[in-house]
Amino acid sequence: MCFSRVASAKENTRQQYIEIWKEEAVYQMVLSGVPASITLAQGILESRDGNSRLAKEGNNHFGIKCHSDWDGKRIFEDDETRNECFRQYKNARESFDDHSNFLKKPRYSKLFELDPDDYEGWAKGLRDCGYATNPDYAKLLIRIIEENDLEQYDKEGMEYAKNNEVPARDDRAPQVNLPSQETPKNKKRHRQIEDGARQEIDISNNYEILLSENNIKYVIVKEGETKESIARDIDLNVWIVNKFNDFASSTVVQPGDIVYLQPKRSKSQQETYTVQEGDTWFGISQKLGLKLKQLYKVNASDANETLTPGVAIRLKRT
Repeated sequence: MCFSRVASAKENTRQQYIEIWKEEAVYQMVLSGVPASITLAQGILESRDGNSRLAKEGNNHFGIKCHSDWDGKRIFEDDETRNECFRQYKNARESFDDHSNFLKKPRYSKLFELDPDDYEGWAKGLRDCGYATNPDYAKLLIRIIEENDLEQYDKEGMEYAKNNEVPARDDRAPQVNLPSQETPKNKKRHRQIEDGARQEIDISNNYEILLSENNIKYVIVKEGETKESIARDIDLNVWIVNKFNDFASSTVVQPGDIVYLQPKRSKSQQETYTVQEGDTWFGISQKLGLKLKQLYKVNASDANETLTPGVAIRLKRT
C-alpha cells in the first residue's frame, strides 16, 4: 500500500481532502470504534489526498487488496508486485464502510482494546498487525494527524458517543473536488450541529430496556451474555459501552449486572449513601447510575480506599 505520485493540475490539496471526508470519518468512528483521525490519516496516506488512480478510478481510498473473501469489482495496480488486485467500489463512501469492516478482522482485534482517542497506539498497532509493509507506517500516520490537527475529530466522535448519538449521514457521495477558496490551511473549523442533525442510536427490541431512578436506560445481563454481545445486539460499540459504564477493557459482566446504554450522571439527587456489606466503589456507581470519577471526587477518595458498612459516603458536594 501507498503509491507513487503522478502530478496532476486538478489534484485535491490535503486540506480539501480533510474537509470533504472529516464528517464521514466521525460517522465511521461512532459506528465502528476506529478513531476518526486514523481513518483520515490512512485515507490521506493511502490515496495521496484522494489523487491516486485507485481513489479516482476505483474509489479505493485505503489501498485494500482483494483477498480471498472479496467478490466485488476489481481494479489492478502495481504495488509490491506488478498488477496486483485491489477492491473497487461504487463510490468512495463504500470504501470508508469497507475500511471500518476490514479492521474488524481478528488480526486487528487488539486495536479495539485501546482508548478511542489513542491515535498513536492505533498507528503503531496497524503497523504491528501488518496493515502496510512500510516500517515507518506508524510515524507517517502520526505525523499526518499532528500536522493537520486531526485528533479534534476524535473528540467530536467521542462527544457523539457520550450523548448516545450518531451523526446524520448524507447518503450522497461528496464531490471529489472543492472550490479553490475553501478553508485556508491553518484555519480550524468546528462543525456546528444544527437542530435535528443528530439521531439517537437504535436499541434492539430483543432487550427489555429499563429506566433507572435518575432516568438512564439500562439492561440486565442474562446468562451467556457478554458486554461485547450486548454492544453488538444494541448497535453500540463496545468501547462506548465501556465508557458509559466505567468498564475496563478486561471487565467481564455477570448475569444480573447492570449495563447502562447511556452515560451515567455526574450529579445525584441524594446527598449521601450508606455503605452496605459487600459494596464497592464501582458497585455503588453502577447501582446509583453515578459516574465513578465523580464518586471518588466528592469523597476525596480512590479505588484503594476501603469502604466500611454503615458509613455514609457523599454523592454530591454540599
